[in-house]
Amino acid sequence: MHLYNAWLPPPVAEETKREKESFAYVVRSVKESWRPDDPESVYSTLKWISVIDIFVKAKSEVSLEDVTTLVELGLELFLASQNKLYAQVRWGNILVRLLNKHGKKLSFKVQWRPFYDTLMHTHFTRNTGPEGWRLRQRHFETVTSLVRSCRKFFPAGFASEIWSEFRSLLENPWHNSCFEGAGFVRLFLPTNMDNQEFFSHDWVKQCIDQWDSIPNCQFWDSQWAAVIARCIKKYSYINWDCFLPALFTRYLNMFEVPVANGNGSYPFSVDVPRNTRFLFSNKAITPSKAIAKSIVYLLKPGSSAQQYFEKLVNLLEQYYHPSNGGRWTYSLERFLRYLVITFQKRLMHEQQSKDDNRRAELYLGRPERASFVKVVLKLIERGQYSKNESLSETVAAATSILSYVEPSLVLPFIASRFHMALETMTATHQLKTAVTSVAYAGRALFLASFSSSSSKADDLGNTDGFVDLLMISLSNTLLGMDANDPPKTLATMQLIGSVFSNIASLDDKDGSSFMPTISFSEWLDEFLCRLFSLLLHLEPSTVLNEGAHTSASSGTFLVEDGPFYFCMLEILLGKLSKPLYNQALKKISKFVTTNILPGAISEVGLLCCACVHSSPEEASIHIIEPILMSIISSLNGTPATGFGGRGISGASVSTKAKPTLSPALETAVDYQLKLLSVAISYGGAVLLRYKDQLKEAIVSAFEAPSWKVNGAGDHVLRSLLGSLVLYYPIDQYKCISHHPDTAVLEEWISAKGYQNEDQSLSPKWHIPSDDEILFANELLNLHFQSALDDLLRICQTKIHSDPGNEKEHLKVTLLRIDSSLQGVLSCLPDFRPPFTNGRVEDSSNHSFLIAGASGSTVGSSELREKAAEIIHMACKYLLEERSDDSILLILIIRIMDALGNYGSLEYDEWSNHRQAWKLESAAIIEPPINFIVSSHSQGKRRPRWALIDKAYMHNTWRSSQSSYHLFRTSKNISPSDQVALLLDDLLNLSLHRYETVRILAGKSLLKILKRWPSMISKCVITLTDNLRDPNTPEHAVLGSCVVLATQTLLKHLAMDPKSFSSFLLGILASSHHESLKAQKAINELFVKYNIHFSGVSRNVFRIPDNSDEPKFADLVSQIVAMSFDTTGLHWRYNLMANRVLLLLTMAFRGDPNSSSKILSETAGHFLKNLKSQLPQTRILAISALNTLLKESPYKISSPEQQHLSRQLEGNTKSSLEGALSQIFQEEGFFSDTLNSLSHVHIITDTDSNSSRGSHASSFQSLADKSITRFYFDFSASWPRTPSWISLLGNDTFYSNFARIFKRLIQECGMPVLLALENTLGEFANAKERSKQCVAAEALAGVLHSDIDGLVEAWENWLMVQLQKIILAPSVESTPEWAACIRYAVTGKGKYGTRIPLLRQRIMDCLVTPLPQMVATNVVAKRYAFLSAVLIEISPPKMPMEEIQFHDKLLEELLDNMSHSSAQVREAIGVTLSVLCSNIRLCKFFACCQSHKEKENHADDSLKGGSWHRLLTERASELAVNIQNASQTDNLETASDTTHENSLSNHESLEDVKWLETMFYFVISSLKSGRSSLLLDIIVGLLYPIISLQETSNKDLSTLAKVAFELLKWRIFLEPHLQKAVSVILSMANDSNWRTRSATLTYLRTFMYRHTFLLSNVEKHLIWKTVEKLLIDNQVEVREHAAAVLAGLMKGGDEDLAREFRDRAFTEALTIQMKRRQRKLSSGESIASIHGAVLALAASVLSVPYDMPSWLPDHVTLLARFIGEPSPVRSTVTKAVAEFRRTHADTWNVQKDSFDEEQLEVLGDTSSSYSYFA
Repeated sequence: MHLYNAWLPPPVAEETKREKESFAYVVRSVKESWRPDDPESVYSTLKWISVIDIFVKAKSEVSLEDVTTLVELGLELFLASQNKLYAQVRWGNILVRLLNKHGKKLSFKVQWRPFYDTLMHTHFTRNTGPEGWRLRQRHFETVTSLVRSCRKFFPAGFASEIWSEFRSLLENPWHNSCFEGAGFVRLFLPTNMDNQEFFSHDWVKQCIDQWDSIPNCQFWDSQWAAVIARCIKKYSYINWDCFLPALFTRYLNMFEVPVANGNGSYPFSVDVPRNTRFLFSNKAITPSKAIAKSIVYLLKPGSSAQQYFEKLVNLLEQYYHPSNGGRWTYSLERFLRYLVITFQKRLMHEQQSKDDNRRAELYLGRPERASFVKVVLKLIERGQYSKNESLSETVAAATSILSYVEPSLVLPFIASRFHMALETMTATHQLKTAVTSVAYAGRALFLASFSSSSSKADDLGNTDGFVDLLMISLSNTLLGMDANDPPKTLATMQLIGSVFSNIASLDDKDGSSFMPTISFSEWLDEFLCRLFSLLLHLEPSTVLNEGAHTSASSGTFLVEDGPFYFCMLEILLGKLSKPLYNQALKKISKFVTTNILPGAISEVGLLCCACVHSSPEEASIHIIEPILMSIISSLNGTPATGFGGRGISGASVSTKAKPTLSPALETAVDYQLKLLSVAISYGGAVLLRYKDQLKEAIVSAFEAPSWKVNGAGDHVLRSLLGSLVLYYPIDQYKCISHHPDTAVLEEWISAKGYQNEDQSLSPKWHIPSDDEILFANELLNLHFQSALDDLLRICQTKIHSDPGNEKEHLKVTLLRIDSSLQGVLSCLPDFRPPFTNGRVEDSSNHSFLIAGASGSTVGSSELREKAAEIIHMACKYLLEERSDDSILLILIIRIMDALGNYGSLEYDEWSNHRQAWKLESAAIIEPPINFIVSSHSQGKRRPRWALIDKAYMHNTWRSSQSSYHLFRTSKNISPSDQVALLLDDLLNLSLHRYETVRILAGKSLLKILKRWPSMISKCVITLTDNLRDPNTPEHAVLGSCVVLATQTLLKHLAMDPKSFSSFLLGILASSHHESLKAQKAINELFVKYNIHFSGVSRNVFRIPDNSDEPKFADLVSQIVAMSFDTTGLHWRYNLMANRVLLLLTMAFRGDPNSSSKILSETAGHFLKNLKSQLPQTRILAISALNTLLKESPYKISSPEQQHLSRQLEGNTKSSLEGALSQIFQEEGFFSDTLNSLSHVHIITDTDSNSSRGSHASSFQSLADKSITRFYFDFSASWPRTPSWISLLGNDTFYSNFARIFKRLIQECGMPVLLALENTLGEFANAKERSKQCVAAEALAGVLHSDIDGLVEAWENWLMVQLQKIILAPSVESTPEWAACIRYAVTGKGKYGTRIPLLRQRIMDCLVTPLPQMVATNVVAKRYAFLSAVLIEISPPKMPMEEIQFHDKLLEELLDNMSHSSAQVREAIGVTLSVLCSNIRLCKFFACCQSHKEKENHADDSLKGGSWHRLLTERASELAVNIQNASQTDNLETASDTTHENSLSNHESLEDVKWLETMFYFVISSLKSGRSSLLLDIIVGLLYPIISLQETSNKDLSTLAKVAFELLKWRIFLEPHLQKAVSVILSMANDSNWRTRSATLTYLRTFMYRHTFLLSNVEKHLIWKTVEKLLIDNQVEVREHAAAVLAGLMKGGDEDLAREFRDRAFTEALTIQMKRRQRKLSSGESIASIHGAVLALAASVLSVPYDMPSWLPDHVTLLARFIGEPSPVRSTVTKAVAEFRRTHADTWNVQKDSFDEEQLEVLGDTSSSYSYFA
């Protein structure tokens, strides 16, 4: 039994034993209501889902057989209801909950294929159903999480099956299907024990190679990182060591941080299509969780992963520092968080399975744990004082967890940090953070100090220090309680709470053994003193608002910002020994009775409440009694209204003057009453002593002539009733069990693995005694029954002549009823529902689902029923007489809510409390692994009081749910008449003219409707009639829309034909409401209906038996009548009508007995709408036709089937063809249509953002978009390959327009082409760009339609048309025509592998050379078209013709590299990059597949494929020439130019152009993500790119710089890496100093990116080379080299760095010595001295925040060079100033590392520049 259930109040706990059989009954009922032969019966099972969910949440004991039955049944149901998304969402979610809870104990097998089919069918095909996108999104989330939960049940052999299924999608990395493939691999691939044979060394290698095929794409990285992480965790038998360099390189570079002042994010990233990102979404940008998981599970004894991890942290730690925050902080914070969490999980798992010898050698031992903690501490140290709230929180929590793993490292760190924060009191955020971390680690500190197992004492060193630390923190933090600094105050309270949760009890007598330095009674006095002064100075955050429903709390930050304040008081007062408690109580009593603090009501109230809770007997005498007496004496003798229950004296009615209280008295009484109400919350039986005084005080309060005091009286009554009848724990904070190791501390308990034998721990509950129940009933008689009678009297026999008096009387009466109901909650029994079949007895056995009660029963259900009837009358009276009095109406709504919604008050209380516990702090959690005292548990341990609190809330939740579902599940119970009365009233009130009243009534109404679904249809019909009726006032329309737009009602529409048609016609007929507000509300309602549309139930299509039900065909015809533009309706209503028509048709299409007549009429209707006058309706028509045209009888599928289709031609005809052909053969149909469609293309002047696939958003608001567009508009989005070519520009080519023409042609054949021919020609040559756009779309559709007879049409007129377009001189519509050609050659099929009919002919047409004399922009246009074609070709499966096309084109491009126009050069560079990468990929697959057909393959084409060598060699040669030329340019003067020179000038210009084209090639291949296959060329071009950064030719240099920026992000793998290193080293010795400097710039990022891949030899060489540049003769190069070295030392290799430091120090020292001896300049050159000083400066600046032991000497030596001449002197001053800046935070502590003389030397350097000493 779960701990929370075992600890419920005894009467409830006893009941929970019946839950097992009630669950079995639920499972049986589900089984009975599902009939496999009738798929519609799934809807009748849905009502059980929330019931099953209750059992999961209630943590009930249920039998495993039942769970297994249910899960298997659920999976069957899930897969059977293929098109019912809503049902799948509901069942899927509950299955996920069940599998997550019981999955470890279940065993059954699941197939993967059905899930995949469901996903494909619903989300990845073009013709999806009409369901709204919200529902689809939920559906996708459900299916994917269900797959994740079921993965562990996939049987053996599935892994290889799944891999082979998706492997083919990954072949072409430049097609969007590979992103889908990666998403599916991550989703489906099972890593359970059954499938372990599949995962091998070779497979991992294959994965990592696949991962490399797309660089710099966050989506791609996330998918593969997750797959690899799962393998690492599960399969430790694979030898991971050889993959470490590759993996860690990946991990390091996935964190997008700014390296060496570079950019902090990818300068371009591969674009993943929107729907793929939307479907396989991942919240974080960087997959920190997967990285952390992999690293933690890679660690093993003897593995080198630890060193790699250390290096990774060395490189990343600087970005955790507060001064280096940025966008990357979030992913770094997640990384730290998951490192610690995963590490804890791994240790916990290893502790629990210690006996398993097979894997024991892989477990982490003490040294591995210590080294992990040591590394993570680096990050913690950097991030502790971060300005980023979440990072500093994470750091504190991480410290807390790690302090239990490796106390000897973590605890001293916490201690030193705390002392440091105390010394620098000025930085308050530091103190707050330090205090929090001590609070979080409080228990670890205690255990480390007091643990009796002596073994630990040795390695922890001085443990007394920790006790001292706690003492200092306790006494010092009292100063932290400060009304002006909320965060620090709360941190202090958390610390005090944390410390006292650990201590068993506080007593001064035996204090000697424990905390000897502190006397608790003095500490307590000081604490209370501080607390009182804090309370006196609090300022309330809000002014008290008038009205009955202000809560008792005005709430300053102590109450609002978290539970720390109250917890601290409760813990402290609960743990005090008797004498100390009495000492505290006296002080508190004195404080409470002498001060009146209206600003801190709830704070002081909680203080009293904590006293009473801890010991009710004493506290009642010292606190409750004085307050009560004071209240009674204050109110004694004041004027009374007589409304409070004593009856009315005649005098008070007749007096004209209104009696009042003085403001001071009012405030005082209000304060004391509210204080009393909070104080007695847990009073219980003690309150019986003060029975009469309490009754007196409450009546007096209600009688007082002040609304404020009446409200306070309401609080007291509510609180008193609650404290008498409810169950709540008492003595919650007393210590029951001591820690086994140290008796001083309390033992904490884990809720998991709880055994029920130990009864002593379970909480003591307040179970009401008979006297208490008697008193409660008496109070109900006084304030509930008599108030009801009063109310009846006022409403029936208007007893007040004065309306003011009447209002007051009504207010007080309603207030008394309300507070009685709020007080007894669900202890007043619910209405008794009538049984429809009259038999009561059979329901008794099922009238139990789960146990739960919030207290003992008082009153009776008759009382509730009587109340409902009287309130119904009162409501009628109020609406007639006082409908403008919002206070009264709000009160009455609250009463109705409490009467009608049994249990909802408890539910609200539980959900509020749940919010508070979300803040549950790490201070009261002891992690499951604890190496301090070596006791490990199954789950987190918490103090007993916290678990009792959770059990208490669990009980509150149970009591709200226990009878909630009873009536939904049994068929023969209907809601009682009283509920119906309340429902009517609430329905009227929810249309009231005050918004606040409407909102409250609406909420209450919905709760009732949720519980009694049978009442919904009545509401829907009433509300939609309001929309239809022209006389409905505005506020009623608004109210109706709000209620109709709720999920509860929208769900119901799908089931009930009557309310469905009423709803649709109601909305469509509501255009006569004039006001803007009403129109906006109706529009929002309609949009919401669309988004959540879940289909229509089958019974809507049935032919109804009786005549009054609406017929489906009539409904459709009514709607069609509204949806023509001629009706003169507003355009939005026309749009809505069309949309409804479409939804109905689509839902209807799935029906087996659907008639084709309706379908073809609708399709015809939408085709006509294409030329509608209303732009929105046109766009909707496009969506509609895309959905409705699905049969394509004229399409040629493949050559083999061609002759078959010839024979069948006679009898295949589309069902829609007749209706459609009639329409499009009308005269001028197409020219009208194209004309009206061209208006949708809005061409903006600024072509800034690409609007691919999305409609021109300029005239569409979001709401209109969700009506006109469908989900599949973006799930089948074209283009299917990434768009990155800027040449193609910003097109306004809408692929769904093209798709309509394509579908129309496939549906109706050649006649469409004949009708289109002339119009197309005319539009293609039109002047306006928008007409050309439409022509491009239509032509694309034609070319891609693949119908019979298309080839003839191509020969006749299409080819001529295309040639015209290529040669047309106009240039602004190039992007659209390029897109048209791209659409026409796009591969067919989902993954674009089948070749369209005309692709080869289009390519031939394009490859034909242009005539001699054409404008350059036509040349550029042709290359743009060619690159569009090349992108769409799928290289892995190219036929021979396409390979020849590539070869032919390659020759042409290489000949034209030096074209005179820049525009053409760019086009050539881009085309070349696509072409070369295509050829490479094709070759790669050819090699893989076979060596059989070598002779006819691409290898022997084009000079044996030596083009790449040709390119790189020529580029390097030209780069040298250009550099020399630009140097000579600078030297030459104009007079020397001779004839030869001009000739060479012409040549060099050619060379420059050639290189520009080459740079375009590099830029394009890096941007497109195709660079993985062209690395050898890119490495060959390193020299030109780096050396031409600064030349006299500006264009060339600009391109070189762009390429350089992109190059910094590229990672080179072997064998290219060695080549790159050798190129870089040779460039570092280049004769041109600018080249050397640029090489250094590149080296910084290069070393960072490749630090795990470079061998030691290569690193050594690079260090040596950079060191050489320290004494370069160019001063810029020297300084640059020093900066690079500082960077290398930060994240580099410790050994190399140490050697360099020592060398630098000795060298500088010898120079210094020589200087001293000679006093005059020695033989050293300036460069060598500067070099030595720079080396020193580099080593000083490489540790910006720490103070290693060698640093003081280095800095001091550096400072001694201040006297040198210029470049040296400025280097010294800069370096020392930087050193001071970065060490300023902690200088107080760090200056102790220096001796006097050193500090003096340092002082000398900065004194001349310092503004202040």
